[in-house]
Amino acid sequence: MSSPPSSAAVAEQSVTFWQVVRQSLRGEHLDFTSLPLNRAVLLLAVPMVLEMLMESLFAVADVFWVSHLGSDAIAIVGLTESVMALIYAVAIGISIAGSAVVARRIGEKDPEAAAEAAGQVILLGIALSTVLGAVLSYFAADILELMGGDAKLVAQGTDFARIMFGGNATVFLIFLINSVFRGAGDAVLAMRTLWLANALNIVLGPCFIFGLGPFPELGVTGAAVATNIGRGIGVLYQVWHLYGNHSRLNVKPHHFKPELHLMRTIAVTSVNGTAQLLIGTASWIVLFKILATFGSVALAGFTIAMRIVSFAVLPAYGLANAGATLVGQNLGAGRPDRAEEAVNIATRFNMMFLGVVGVVFIVFASQIVSAFASDADVLRQGARALWIVSLGFPLYAMGMGFGAAFNGAGDTWTPTRLNFFCFWLGQIPLAWILGVILNLGPTGVFISLPLAFSALAVASWWLFRKGKWQQKRV
Repeated sequence: MSSPPSSAAVAEQSVTFWQVVRQSLRGEHLDFTSLPLNRAVLLLAVPMVLEMLMESLFAVADVFWVSHLGSDAIAIVGLTESVMALIYAVAIGISIAGSAVVARRIGEKDPEAAAEAAGQVILLGIALSTVLGAVLSYFAADILELMGGDAKLVAQGTDFARIMFGGNATVFLIFLINSVFRGAGDAVLAMRTLWLANALNIVLGPCFIFGLGPFPELGVTGAAVATNIGRGIGVLYQVWHLYGNHSRLNVKPHHFKPELHLMRTIAVTSVNGTAQLLIGTASWIVLFKILATFGSVALAGFTIAMRIVSFAVLPAYGLANAGATLVGQNLGAGRPDRAEEAVNIATRFNMMFLGVVGVVFIVFASQIVSAFASDADVLRQGARALWIVSLGFPLYAMGMGFGAAFNGAGDTWTPTRLNFFCFWLGQIPLAWILGVILNLGPTGVFISLPLAFSALAVASWWLFRKGKWQQKRV
């Protein structure tokens, strides 16, 4: 005779999906180390997915408006963003460490230590963004030329690149503060921040690009101005919450006093996290460099396709991040079994989501890209890139889930190794061989993407099953 269901199971069954969604958007302070796991994943995933959805919506809207200026303007955005990806990598590397440390301290029921960790993370971000902004903005024109831009493109795009590089502190702080919100379980605050910042970006973008109403007509440079204004206001919103307004973290000025031991712990974890992202994003720079040899049409088509892909992939990162937060908090609470199951649940949801989106992108690739490209050649390249890359969506989801689990545990070294082998020893040589040596052109570069990411997913799954990440201390 079977035993009756537990009270926790009964409570779980009595809560509907839409009730969980509404609860997640209220931003209640909950103990995610004791909630039923399906519910805990959804409570964190809903605001995280919506957060990333707005980020991806901005990426698509941005290239939509810029596309009206021609293929050179799209190429400027693509080349600049490929370098900005290095800045994103450093910021995300620090945010990985910050989120892991904050989540552990919350799991250990020590909010003061969590606030102290948040202060040190932000301090590191301010210092690094200042140095990077000064150097990269000064060499903006040289960087565009080095990336393969011709003289016309460099002249048109230097101001755009200089503003994006110089204003990178807004990127750093948006990423870092949102990561500590997520680590603390305040996912709804991270969501509201990006919705505010990117809604402003979307509204201000066409105003500054085309000179609507009282706004100056700045062309492609206007997209950079709008982006930095939107992100800057988002940072102000974050700071207001950090100082004790509805956030689980209560960060005060004394938390920004350098604590060498804690900063060293964050820095060591950040180095691997940054290297992990730098390896991946630097491979994108090489791919753009290879594509640039085939002309601005191939580059513009690929840029459009990748922005569309990001519309699906960024929300999927929201699901993966939900698993990562639960890993950190449950390891802090001494519950590695719950940490592992949380990752499995989040990854299954993610594979279903991206699998469906991948089918849609494959079937309707031409129709989707046509919304962003009027030039027939750009449309053809963009559609081809979109359906080829979409073939690997389910395995992308798997790789995201297990990669986020390693990072949530503070084991940033494992994904770093995997990225090196799969991208630098796999994707880049393969793109060169297929595109240049075998004369497949841009199509060969496109094919290298799903092959490399699928290899990464399988290797991540195998290492996750070994379980060494559960012993990591941060």
